[in-house]
Amino acid sequence: MHIAVIGAGYVGLVVGTCFAESGNHVVCVDIDSRRVRKLQRGVLPIYEPGLQELLVRNMREKRLSFTKSLEKAVDDSPLIFIALPTPASRDGRADLKGVLDVSRRIGKVMKESKTIVLKSTVPVGTCDRVRKAIAAQTSLEFDVIANPEFLKQGAAVNDFLSPDRVVVGTRNERAAQLLHELYKPFMRTRDRFLLMDERSAELTKYAANSILATKISFINEIANLCDRVGADVDMVRRGLGADPRIGPQFLFPGVGFGGSCFAKDLRALLKTAADVGFNLKIPQAVREINEWQRFLLFDKMRKHFRGRLKGKTIAIWGLAFKPRTDDVREAPAIAIIQKLLSAGAVVQAHDPAANKSAQRLLGSKVKIFDNGYRALKGAHALAVLTEWNEFRYPDFLRMKALMRRPVIFDGRNIYEPGLMREHGFTYFGVGRPEVNPSGG
Repeated sequence: MHIAVIGAGYVGLVVGTCFAESGNHVVCVDIDSRRVRKLQRGVLPIYEPGLQELLVRNMREKRLSFTKSLEKAVDDSPLIFIALPTPASRDGRADLKGVLDVSRRIGKVMKESKTIVLKSTVPVGTCDRVRKAIAAQTSLEFDVIANPEFLKQGAAVNDFLSPDRVVVGTRNERAAQLLHELYKPFMRTRDRFLLMDERSAELTKYAANSILATKISFINEIANLCDRVGADVDMVRRGLGADPRIGPQFLFPGVGFGGSCFAKDLRALLKTAADVGFNLKIPQAVREINEWQRFLLFDKMRKHFRGRLKGKTIAIWGLAFKPRTDDVREAPAIAIIQKLLSAGAVVQAHDPAANKSAQRLLGSKVKIFDNGYRALKGAHALAVLTEWNEFRYPDFLRMKALMRRPVIFDGRNIYEPGLMREHGFTYFGVGRPEVNPSGG
C-alpha cells in the first residue's frame, strides 16, 4: 500500500517506519523544515530504541521518505494517517487546531477518494469534526477512521510490531477490511483486531491511559500510608501483584507519572465529562494525587536538611520521565529540580538519553554531565528520579568517595534499604524503611 503519515513526531515516526518495514511505501509529512532535512539524512530527532536501524533500512530500500509537501503526499497515497500532537489547552481540552487544519488542507488538495485515519489521541467526537472539516472542502467521497495508538515510549517499536490489540473505529465495512489487511502482518500468531464505532475507539484510548495512571497513583497512596504505619510498600506491591485480577504492572511507587500522555489525557477526559455534565471523581483524584506525589521527595530532602537547602549541592540521576526515552515533558525530575533551584540548591544532573532535552528546558541553571559519577562530585545528596538500568548497580564505594555526604533519596525504589545500610548510606525511599547508619 501507499501510505502518507502526517506528523513526524514520536507517534508518526514509529507508525511510518513500522508500516514501511512490512513492505508498504510510506511518506511522512512534517511542517518543520529542519526536522525533515535531518530525517532525509537518516538522523532521528528523538531517542527511541530500535527505531534508527529500521528507519535507515527502509530509507535505503526506498520504502520510506520524508517531505514538507502535503499535497504530493496526499496525491500519492490513498491511505492517510494523521499523527499530530494534541496538547492540552489552558482549560484542559485537547487542542485540535493542528488536526482540524490538516483535515481542511487534505480536503482542499485531494483529487480522488481517500481513507483518513486518526492516529492522534483525540476526544470523543473528533472523527465527526474531521469529517465535517474535510467535507466543507470537497465533494469527493472519503472515510474517516479512529485508530488510536497504544505505544509505550522506550518500547514503541516492539509495541507496534507486536501489538496487544489494534483498535479500529469505523462503521464502514470496506474501511475496516482495509485496516485489517494493513495490520495483518503484525498479528500473525493471533488476530487482535478490535472493531468498534468511532466514538468508542476514541474513548478507549483515554480510558486506557486513565486506568494505568490510576494504578500508579493508587500504589503511591499506599506507599505514603506505608511511611506512616511502618510497612514496606515493596512487600505490599508484591502481594498485590500476585493476584491475577490485579497484576504487577504499573504497581511501582515513586515520584509520580509524567510524559506527554497520562497527565494530558486525564485532563482531556475530565473536560470531556464536564462538557456533558458528568463528574469523573476517580480520574480527578488520580490527577491531584500525582501533582502532590512529585514533590514528596523534595519534602523529604527539605526535612533531612532541616529546611536549609540553600547552597546544598544535590546530584540528580535521571531526567526523562521514564527510562529508554529522551522525553522530559511533564517529567517529575524537572518539577523537582525547579523546586530545588527555588530553594537555593545547586543541582548537578545526568541522564543517559535526556541531557540535551533537559538542558534546553532548564538552561544554564543546572549543571548537566555526560557521566553519572561526575554529577556526584561534592554532592550533599543524590536523588534518583528515573529508573535507568545503569543506575541499579553502581560502584557505591566510588560514590561515597565523590560525595560530600553519603545520602540517597531514591525516588524509584531501585535500591534495597539493607544494601544501603551495608554501604553506609543514609537512605530515603518511597514507602520503605529509612536507613540512617549513624543512628542519629
